[in-house]
Amino acid sequence: MSEQFDTDVLVVGTGPAGSTLGLALANYGIKVQLFTQFSWLANSPRAHITNQRAMEVLRDLGVEEQVKQIATPWEQMGESLITTSLVGEEIARLSAWGTGDERHGDYIKGSPCPLVDLIQPKMEALLAKNAAERGAIYNFNTEYLSHTQDEHGVTATFLNRITNSEFSLRAKYLVGMDGARSKIVEQLNLPLEGVMARAGTVYVTFKADLSQYVQHRPAILQWIVNPEASFGDLGMGLLRAITPWNEWIMGWGFDISKGEPQVTEEQVRARLNAFVGAEVAEVDIQKLSYWYVNQTWATEYSKGHVFCGGDAVHRHPPFSGLGSNTCMQDAFNLGWKLAYAVKGWSKESLLDSYTRERAPVGKQIVARANQSRFDYKHLKGVFGFDEGVTTQAAMLQRIFAEDDAGAEIRQKLFQALEIKHFEFNAQGVELNQRYDSNAVIAEATAETFMQDPQLYLQATTRPGAKVPHTWLIDAKGQKQSTLDIVGHGRFTLLTGLSGTGWKNAVHALDLPYLDIIQIGSREYRDVYGTWNQKSEIHEAGAVLVRPDGYVAWRMQDKPESGFDYLKTLREVLENIQLAV
Repeated sequence: MSEQFDTDVLVVGTGPAGSTLGLALANYGIKVQLFTQFSWLANSPRAHITNQRAMEVLRDLGVEEQVKQIATPWEQMGESLITTSLVGEEIARLSAWGTGDERHGDYIKGSPCPLVDLIQPKMEALLAKNAAERGAIYNFNTEYLSHTQDEHGVTATFLNRITNSEFSLRAKYLVGMDGARSKIVEQLNLPLEGVMARAGTVYVTFKADLSQYVQHRPAILQWIVNPEASFGDLGMGLLRAITPWNEWIMGWGFDISKGEPQVTEEQVRARLNAFVGAEVAEVDIQKLSYWYVNQTWATEYSKGHVFCGGDAVHRHPPFSGLGSNTCMQDAFNLGWKLAYAVKGWSKESLLDSYTRERAPVGKQIVARANQSRFDYKHLKGVFGFDEGVTTQAAMLQRIFAEDDAGAEIRQKLFQALEIKHFEFNAQGVELNQRYDSNAVIAEATAETFMQDPQLYLQATTRPGAKVPHTWLIDAKGQKQSTLDIVGHGRFTLLTGLSGTGWKNAVHALDLPYLDIIQIGSREYRDVYGTWNQKSEIHEAGAVLVRPDGYVAWRMQDKPESGFDYLKTLREVLENIQLAV
């Protein structure tokens, strides 16, 4: 086949995964074209929680501040309420997403980035805008049909849905970020495990000014417990503020064994009045849709020159807020590897690390999201719906009874809330991801977690972990995170003032992708001494950080006299599949 290419990378899908990849590749100077069969981007506010790791990705790609300007800020995200209605009795509440007094310090210490709440249509538009401004080409109304590949690249065929004409493009790589019904995953016959459509939910997006009903206890997420209505297996309905307090999503479960319910506008308005606890006069119903709970993941993410990511390879419910965050991280992991392969900075085998690193993460987050849904059974048990409770009054009497039975129920309530921290305050799930691949030189000893690895971040410079965040002071006296001095498409070797041997080795190699930073120099001073504590290395040791902020290798001890810095560094780079 021809070695003449129309572009370097073709990306099918313009969602959080596709557009993050487009932005990353454009940042790295790679020619990329993106395709969607639709006339524009996402048309529903399905994903919204943006966690700290996703914000770190956006920070590296230069758009974090733009995101913060249009998002609901962290401090407004915290309170998740469980009530009989917006104006009704409050049963419990949970301080979520690291905003509570017990966990906020952990989140601040773990990352320079806050969480934010930004709906998918706005996130996609921001990513696409920046990707296009930096050179990515977007093709709307263009449906992907098929591809063929050979040892040099991929030829993909598309349908222009406006002219109804087919055309083909040739690229070095094709990436399928084309969602849960991925045509590319199907054509590659990538192995999928798990089950689809385990449960069903009705989602209604609407506009209504509900500020008068939430001003006494504002919260982005409101769980409604009202046994006069059916709420499926969760035992609760949901009101989620898209734009406080005028744009909302209302959701409730349905029995999928009976097929999709034919919900009428009259039923939607009645359900909303029940959720609010008062009649809402002016309501603009935007959209009604039926959503299904999936529990499916791919065990392989690529074949040859074709790669997949995002919802195409991990499909799960929105519980724990992991969906779009994981999609963006897939793209960030793959982006620099494709760029290095295109530029000739790595061996082709570097791309094998993508599946090795991201497939275990995909499987993990599918399990976590579904477990978070299962865990609502503990709250449902408190409400007593399966024990003959049929009215709101009976439920409240059960929970707040001034007797031993009530005390036992309340203890179960508090235990159920503790379990929900694994959904709403799971910083470890978001930041403790560990990589094991040919792009990491693993250490012989296994890591021991000192606290629950799902709840708590364990910062470390162990190879395969994300480099720890701490604050340094630059030459202008300004704070810079350790995450800010690495990444941006390049490898960085971190050492101390006494690590001059490493500096000389980096300069001798003179590689286009490798930088050296001596922490402690005037350029970056460890004035707080926190890097000294978190780095886990001698000042003359070294930590090699990849473009995605993950540690590829480290030397903890001080090199002995006569140590060959240049030879060691060359061998390390070759072992992690780089061209030296």
